[in-house]
Formats: sequence, structure tokens, C-alpha cells
Amino acid sequence: MGLYEKLVNGEEKLSLVGLGYVGMPIAVAFGRKINVIGYDLNEKKIGLYKSGIDPTREVGDDVIKTAKVDFTADETKLREAKFHIVAVPTPVNADHTPDLTPVEGASRTVGRNLTKGSIVVFESTVYPGVTEEICVPIMEKESGLKCGVDFKVGYSPERINPGDKVHRLETIVKIVSGMDEETLDTIAKVYELVVEAGVYRAESIKVAEAAKVIENSQRDINIAFMNELSIIFNKMGIDTKSVLEAAGTKWNFLKFFPGLVGGHCIGVDPYYLTYRAEMMGYHSQIILAGRRINDDMGKYVAENVVKNLIRADIPVKTARVAILGFTFKENCPDTRNTKVIDIVHELREYGIEPVIVDETADADEANRLYGITLADRSEIREVDALIIAVAHEEFSHLDKTQISGFFRPENPKKVLVDIKGILDRKEYQTEDYIYWRL
Repeated sequence: MGLYEKLVNGEEKLSLVGLGYVGMPIAVAFGRKINVIGYDLNEKKIGLYKSGIDPTREVGDDVIKTAKVDFTADETKLREAKFHIVAVPTPVNADHTPDLTPVEGASRTVGRNLTKGSIVVFESTVYPGVTEEICVPIMEKESGLKCGVDFKVGYSPERINPGDKVHRLETIVKIVSGMDEETLDTIAKVYELVVEAGVYRAESIKVAEAAKVIENSQRDINIAFMNELSIIFNKMGIDTKSVLEAAGTKWNFLKFFPGLVGGHCIGVDPYYLTYRAEMMGYHSQIILAGRRINDDMGKYVAENVVKNLIRADIPVKTARVAILGFTFKENCPDTRNTKVIDIVHELREYGIEPVIVDETADADEANRLYGITLADRSEIREVDALIIAVAHEEFSHLDKTQISGFFRPENPKKVLVDIKGILDRKEYQTEDYIYWRL
């Protein structure tokens, strides 16, 4: 009887290493089918899960309360599992080089608790070669076991879209790969237990790693093009959103939009690919050009806030500015690698300390990562400029009366910056407003 059959029959267990926005939904999904151990080194997070609280808001408290997952911060529990899935973040350093610390740490943890006959599948986004060239040697050293003899490895890139209730683990085709055909077959069958959309069997681990890293690089480049168009059209006095709506009537026009590109995927993954390319002697041109544009958009937004304050005859240094939204994307509490912080830093260069409101964001995380204390919406009063930075659902319901109530009533002009264009532009193109968007 193979490992797949033993998992289905309850004779063996699957472990999930890393219970964040990606790992936790995977653990919950598998928990409906087989025995699952959910491990994370963050004891506070494990405590929340055990209490039936979902800090990621990806599946909700009700689902967590009934989840058939053995949540633990005790790494020795991993010894009870034979099929391990590693889903830890892969960020970048300040100099944009890959920070493999989390995936290396997870490899050591798994290695220390690895038993013969196990399969380890990595889901973390990496450059081609990391699984076999970096993770495998670490696990061999820690376990004293030999890969290909005592244990096998595979790679299946995560495609979960945080905050997206439509494109979920179950509904997105899953790329799977293994070090040999037997391993690939087992990995494919295991994922087919939960992925209703089916799996795609990549021909090698490196192919699967490369496929993932170019998915987000492609999106990054397309959004960079939109951001560059936005800069050009703003200089021309043309509304970018109106241009894109007109162009979008053609069947093959790709519908991307300008915006802040942050998070732990699109704003990070291209650097993994270009780093590996440079190791091979090739310096990226298109990918890095797109990254430079997208990395500068926070500064560009802040500069336009200041320009519009000057247009409104409002002293910049004493201006009161409020920002709605701090997460890296809408309807998601994750603040990691948010580009809203770039707006904050640039405004501070002009002597402005903005009030930041985000009821969706993880307030503790924002404070820990950035030293930002999120304010209550009631604190937005008598502002000179309002920046709607994130298209959260709660902000899309704001009407003109509510928005006008945030501003100083004596100001002849109200500066409103609607980065994602969630408001009706024509409603705010009036004598008492200066409305600007990407």
C-alpha cells in the first residue's frame, strides 16, 4: 500500500508547516479529507486557531472552530506525519535580494523531524533550483537521511489569492511536480483530494518553480505599464481610467489597472527571478524596469498630494492629511510589504504626519512592522487632504456627504486623492474639490 492510500485510510498524516494566509486554508481543506497536523512556530497564532479565531480572515472563525486540524507549535508533532507541505513566506531583503531565511528555517525544522518514507512538498515561491539545491541539503543534514532513498521531495506553487473568495485553493488548477514519476504521481493524487479544478503535472521541480515566479512577474510588468501610462496621461490632463475603459472594448486588450504593487507575491517574486538570472550572468531589463516603476508609485502619489495642496493654497507643512487603507490590497488584513508606507514616508519628508485609518488591517502587525498606530475613523476630521489608498469594501460605500464631513469646512478647496478610482470622478470634479487619481 502506497503513501496516498495510507493517508486516505487514516494510517498516515499530512502536516502543514506555516499557517499563514496560504498554509492555513490548505490545512483546513485537507482536514476535511485526511488527518492533518497544522504547525506554526508562532505560539500566539496557534492559540488563536485553537480558540476558533481566524486572524487571516481567509476562511473565517466558524470554519476554524470546526476545522479538523491538529494545530500545534510543537515541532516534534511533525514526526507523526509522512507527507509534509511547507508554506512559509519568501520575502526580500532591503537590497531586494531573496531572503530565504524562512524557507531554510522550515527545512531545518522538517529535517529534524523527518522519518523514512516521507514526502516533502514546498509551496513557497522561490527561484528555480531552491528546492533541490538549498532545501534538500539542509533536510539531509538535519535528518541524517538521503533524499531519493529515505525521503522524496516535490514542489507545488501556491496560487491562493488572499482576500479573494472566488479564486480559492479548490477552484484554481494546481501545478504539481516531483523528483521522480512515482513521487509526482503520489503528490498529484494527494492534491486532487482537495483541488476540484484539477492538477497540472509539471515535467520537473525547476519547471514548476519557474512557472510560479513568472506568473507574478508577468502581472508586475503589466501593472508597471499601466502605472507608466498613468504618469504620462496625468501630464496630458487625460483621465487614465477613462482611457482604459475605452481601450478595454477591444476583445484582446488586457485589463490591467494602475496602482500600488505590494504584498508578498507580485511585489517580491520578480526579484527572485532577476536574482537567479544575475547569478547566471544575465542582467534583467524589462522585469527590473517594471519593478522600478512600481516601487516608485508611493512616492509619486505623495508628490501629487503635495502639488494639489499647493494648488489649493494650503500650507504644506501644517497640512492635515488622512489616509484610508493601509493593507497591501483590498479586503485583506495583510500589511506585509504594503506600499502605502511609501506614501507615509514621502509625506513625512514634507513635514506631514498623516492619520491612517484601516478597520480591515491587522493593527498589531502594522505597529510591529512599521511603527504605525492605526486611528479610528472618528479621528478623521478637519483634514486638508484625504487619500483613499486601498479599495476596501467599507470605503466604497462612502458618499459625498460623508467624505465632505472629513474636511475643514473653511477650506475653499478639498484635496481628494482616490488612488484606485473607486469614487465617481464626475461627482467630485466641482469647484470645491480637487480630485486626483492614478
